[in-house]
Amino acid sequence: MDYGKPIIVPINSIEVAAITSSNTYDFHDRVALVTGGASGIGAATAALLRAGGATVVVADLVVGDAEHALGCDVTDAAAVDTVVDTVVRTHGGLDILVCAAGTPGTVGLPWEIGDEEWRRISAVNLDGTFHACRAAARHMAQRRRGRIVNVASVAGTRGQASLAAYAASKAGVVNLTQSFGVALASYGVLVNCVTPGVIRTPLLEGVDDDALDAMVSRMPIGRMGEPEEVARLIAFLASDDLTFSTGATFDVSAGRTLT
Repeated sequence: MDYGKPIIVPINSIEVAAITSSNTYDFHDRVALVTGGASGIGAATAALLRAGGATVVVADLVVGDAEHALGCDVTDAAAVDTVVDTVVRTHGGLDILVCAAGTPGTVGLPWEIGDEEWRRISAVNLDGTFHACRAAARHMAQRRRGRIVNVASVAGTRGQASLAAYAASKAGVVNLTQSFGVALASYGVLVNCVTPGVIRTPLLEGVDDDALDAMVSRMPIGRMGEPEEVARLIAFLASDDLTFSTGATFDVSAGRTLT
């Protein structure tokens, strides 16, 4: 039988509504910290955790006057330590950490990357994740419970000719997740990460239409993802329903890793 060419159906408002109104997990009596939680995947995750009953603290460079929001530069280890200490002191503990702070870097060939740009991307994506995981782990290990979810990228699972610094930093996040996962397993703390593909977030600002179309064309589902779609997976990984997985990488790239 000839099935012809696949039909790509673009996401519409009805589908988006279905995504944002999905059921939530029970996070009552849980305290969560979301770095990079003022926009994109971080904001969608914070909203979903709140919908489940969690007390959610958002840490970001700019947070405005939002409730339970703290200004923080994740590249500053002391600032991250202060945020975690503040959350623990103010809310009585920290049960969930989601590391969603990140930067895409600039597009170019690997040998065109300057030292300053390399260090900047690594400082946000890899160092920032390490700072938050380290600070949270110290507290969670003492309490012998907790969930940590890091946001890596499908780019971190394979080399990227035009995004070498970004890909390398996200590959580091995957490996860092494995290290923390193994180290904290006996303490009752589970650490996992997600690897999103092309998601409709502010990180795509500045990417020209041709480059964006090319990225989407390599995704078998044939469209960009929505932040809420990633957030739903993160919510599961942060929930008590997750009991037997740590140090793992969960793909949310619409099949990009298979092409």
